[in-house]
Amino acid sequence: MSPARTRRYGASAATAWTGSREAVSLVRPPVPPRPVRLATHTDVVELDVHRSALVVVDMQNDFCHPKGWFAQKGVSMRATRKPIPVLTELLPAWRHAGGRVVWLNWGVRPDAANLSPVLQYKAMRPDADGRQGVGYAQASPLDHGPSVVAGSWGAQVVAELPVAAGDLSVFKHRLSGFWDNELDSLLRQQGITTLLFGGVNTDRCVFASLQDASFLGYDCVLLKDACGTPSPAYVTRAIHFLVDKLHGFVGTAEALIPALTASAALHPAPAISSSKKDTR
Repeated sequence: MSPARTRRYGASAATAWTGSREAVSLVRPPVPPRPVRLATHTDVVELDVHRSALVVVDMQNDFCHPKGWFAQKGVSMRATRKPIPVLTELLPAWRHAGGRVVWLNWGVRPDAANLSPVLQYKAMRPDADGRQGVGYAQASPLDHGPSVVAGSWGAQVVAELPVAAGDLSVFKHRLSGFWDNELDSLLRQQGITTLLFGGVNTDRCVFASLQDASFLGYDCVLLKDACGTPSPAYVTRAIHFLVDKLHGFVGTAEALIPALTASAALHPAPAISSSKKDTR
């Protein structure tokens, strides 16, 4: 008689059941940890890369490309493109150490039907000359399609930061990435407990997402050199203060990268992967 075939059910090895004709096992196998120590503003933090995700926020054409929505509004591309060289170095080291990458991007409906009046008003405020601004799902003068609509040019991640096959992508419709989408359930089904944040803008979507992540019980680390914003410097200092005071820790990619390299050499356990590749 042939042995009972065992199947795995679930989004990742960290949370999956197994089942056969003999029994359904709800026992999750232990996940080999990959500890990394990171010096932050206030503490030396030890985190498990295998239960962590690097959340990259809004590094999209409409925010970071010289011909995108924000650039055409007159927003400083020096500020929004600041994270690109840092993330270019960090992402391969993070993936090699077994960490998951989550691209958390604006991706609104073409009709903007689920966006509140305040979101639409703030996006469309007239400029200093009284000209009406371009809002969500509207075309800019240099027309690359509707701004940050899912599937449009503007919603794509900038070419300098290739999305890898094992990465996960989530669209958001608010400043925070934890409203009106699947981000929280996706992270939990991957067994993720710690989130590291980079991207734009530090004081807007990055902070809003980090703050909500903290409220939901995730451990949070803001990688300050992997973030950017065109807001005044005092605003960024306030965000760093609030994260340190209330929501988690402030560290740097510069300190994390060598720690990842050292950890990968000391702990060669296989990386955790989902059962299916993300196709979004």
